Amino acid sequence: MAKFDVVVIGSGPAGYVAAIRAAQLGLKTACIEKNKGKAGQVAFGGTCLNVGCIPSKALLDSSHKYHEAKADFDVHGISTGKVEMDVPAMIKRKDAIVKQLTTGIGGLFQANGVTGIEGTGKLLAGKKVEVTDPDGKVTTLEAEHVIIAAGSVPVEIPPAPLDGNTIVDSTGALEFDAVPKKLGVIGAGVIGLELGSVWSRLGSEVVLLEALDTFLPAMDQQIAKEAGKVFKKQGLDIRLGARVTEAKASRGKVKVTYTQADEEKSETFDKLIVCVGRKPLSTNLLSADCGVNLDERGFIFVNDYCETDAPGVYAVGDIVRGPMLAHKGSEEGVMVAERIAGQKVTMNYDCIPSIIYTHPEIAMVGLTEEALKADGVPYNVGSFPFSASGRAMAANDTGGLVKMIAHAETDRILGCHIIGPSAADLIQQVVIAMEFGSSAEDIGLTVFGHPTLSEAVHEAALAVSGHAIHIPNRKKRK
Repeated sequence: MAKFDVVVIGSGPAGYVAAIRAAQLGLKTACIEKNKGKAGQVAFGGTCLNVGCIPSKALLDSSHKYHEAKADFDVHGISTGKVEMDVPAMIKRKDAIVKQLTTGIGGLFQANGVTGIEGTGKLLAGKKVEVTDPDGKVTTLEAEHVIIAAGSVPVEIPPAPLDGNTIVDSTGALEFDAVPKKLGVIGAGVIGLELGSVWSRLGSEVVLLEALDTFLPAMDQQIAKEAGKVFKKQGLDIRLGARVTEAKASRGKVKVTYTQADEEKSETFDKLIVCVGRKPLSTNLLSADCGVNLDERGFIFVNDYCETDAPGVYAVGDIVRGPMLAHKGSEEGVMVAERIAGQKVTMNYDCIPSIIYTHPEIAMVGLTEEALKADGVPYNVGSFPFSASGRAMAANDTGGLVKMIAHAETDRILGCHIIGPSAADLIQQVVIAMEFGSSAEDIGLTVFGHPTLSEAVHEAALAVSGHAIHIPNRKKRK
């Protein structure tokens, strides 16, 4: 029986990062992965690198460049001939990026001394891990510590059974070989908006059916309302309160029946994407006597340090509580590896950014106005529109704003919400500031380069106290 200091089940962002960090700290480490890539090789990187974050961003960038060339170049004085999109070439580029990154993890494992193992892992009692290889051969690993990072899978719904062709999940939506004339998307959350944006830019008529009555309810509602206006202008047809009751595929089409405001309606699409969320991949992962417990939704129960109820067994990433974000899982993986090595590190769950990679991008960190009002916390708000940013004007990308929220008494930053160009990168400035307990004044006193998009963050911070320079202030300057 092979013995390791650490065995990691799953090689997604949480798992492979945990394995590399553990090996860097001198621990004999193995990482198990069951998934295969298109070429039949073991595919490290989990959902994120193979069928999630990375391939979707590749398609988002390709489709955005196509849309710019077709619709936005003329304002810069650039004339082009007929602009066309070669969808198979776009998919091929996406696949090449995925292969490069997933192969790269294998190289990182080798460089750091991690033993990569192909197969399906299952936790047994006594910190033993059963591995079933692709040929069905079963071996057992013994570990001092086990880190479970099995990840998540798309949620399926009975009214819209997947057929892998006309009705697909988010994975299938990354593989279309042509632009569907009319595309239906069940769910107007992060994944639905991103995938809907890809195919809308390429010419699809996109309808998003969202069961909830509120658009992006977890986000600051000022930002959500602004996003709704932008997406409507872009041509996305977002129907709230639309609960799908049936999806039936026939002759290359799919008829979707749904209820909205107590009225039954229907639409026929060329393709239908089901994007109603993800669920933890905990099925057949744990033996009954392993000592690890699940909650009612199938998530592994852990404490603040990602320790399960079984001593020496940890769980990180999508399979535990909290937002299903690759970066959240990665940092949990680092924390656990370092705690196993004896370092008393912790993780700040209050400073995890969330991002939607539409255009404009949407990003947030910390608390919303709605949450602060509900808790009775006094706060001040400062905002700055990109329409007043010289750098945004030069780039012809002036939609959106930066919104900064700070405590009314201490001025400590409580949250920041951005919709606009490079929001995903701009939010990181505020994440760092919040991690160090900064005030809005601290950002206001910091020198920002000019002209940059970052100046919008600076001005929003100044606006918290009524000191913005490049827009009129709501509060009287003191």
